[in-house]
Amino acid sequence: MNEAQRPIRHSRLINASPIFYGWVVLVAGTLGMLMTTPGQTVGVSVFLDPIIDDLGLTRSLVSLLYMLGTLTGSLALPWIGRGIDRFGTRRAVVAIAVLFSLACGGMALVQGVVTLGLGFIAIRGLGQGALGLVSINAINLWFVQRRGLALSLSGIGFALGIGTFPLLIEWLIRQYGWRWAYALLGGLVAVTILPAGALVFRRQPELYGLQPDGRLGARTQQRPTEANVTLAQARRTSTFWLFALGNGVVAALGTGLLFHHYSIMATAGVDRTLAALVFLPYGLVAAGANLVSGLLLDRISPRFLLSVMVWMLCLALLLAVRVNSPQLLVLYGVLLGLMQGTNGILQAGVYSYYFGRAHLGSISGFAATLMVAATAVGPLLFSVGFERFGSYALVLTLASLLPFTMGLVALGLELRQR
Repeated sequence: MNEAQRPIRHSRLINASPIFYGWVVLVAGTLGMLMTTPGQTVGVSVFLDPIIDDLGLTRSLVSLLYMLGTLTGSLALPWIGRGIDRFGTRRAVVAIAVLFSLACGGMALVQGVVTLGLGFIAIRGLGQGALGLVSINAINLWFVQRRGLALSLSGIGFALGIGTFPLLIEWLIRQYGWRWAYALLGGLVAVTILPAGALVFRRQPELYGLQPDGRLGARTQQRPTEANVTLAQARRTSTFWLFALGNGVVAALGTGLLFHHYSIMATAGVDRTLAALVFLPYGLVAAGANLVSGLLLDRISPRFLLSVMVWMLCLALLLAVRVNSPQLLVLYGVLLGLMQGTNGILQAGVYSYYFGRAHLGSISGFAATLMVAATAVGPLLFSVGFERFGSYALVLTLASLLPFTMGLVALGLELRQR
């Protein structure tokens, strides 16, 4: 039975919405992205030094556990992506949010190497990976021609939240200790995205007699042209691999910067309290970069955005160990924000932009596996470089060559269009 022959589903919530329901999904999806923070590097980095001190472990060992936990946690994402395609975002978010909330609570109970490694597997796979994947997919299903705008608005909310979330985590740790702080964050996940996702997330608008982007009319109305590419077909294109590798470079090296943020800033003479303030310009600029990048995504080839993103990362890598004034601290936060804001849009929208929505869960799930796996590399690379050379300067300078080269490659490739 094709789509036109299927009976239209009815939802009292969708019918009662005074605005296009996709905007309601966008709000819930943005909340879901924000609640991934306890499993994101920007959140874990605040816990890093307290965990090292409490458990008596070395920085390199914790970085190794983080790498192994991230790699292992990413392995399930292709199957999670297929599950989202099969069962829908609503069922998926309920299962993922429950498990992620429990995983955060489990972090409060870690006692040594084994339990910390298991905790990293859970929070990285469920938070950084699965919850982010289902939240972005929920938004993508409801937008096509206005996808860039929708993702930029979502990115603004996420970036502003990211700018303040580390400060909240730092306050919780100071007030209650790192274990209770993680337990409280698990409770926050349970009372926010779990009920919000269960209530709001839905499958494609066409199933409810609506059109993507809020267009009026029935299913027979003219629709925007979309690709209908399978995962196997996508993996045979240079387009997929350019963006997968570009996101992977940012994931690896950007994660390394954030994971060791407080340590890198300490080597530059910046104390912990001042170092935490870098997330304010980071969040504000990331919000602006999300908006601009999202609007540009509807107008220019995404490969130009990819070049800008990796070159901002290159500059951040070179500046990180040279932050010796408040002005440079702000500039460093701005560079990170530009990188993260652009990356958020590309990671969220580029696969649906080129390959359509029909197999989006499978395609983005596979891409997310590569991206999350890449985040495992940077923290270990930087910690080994620091312990080997007594400074982050050499390893960060050498690492900057990779995004610089990636930016040149992106400008030189001709990509297939929708």
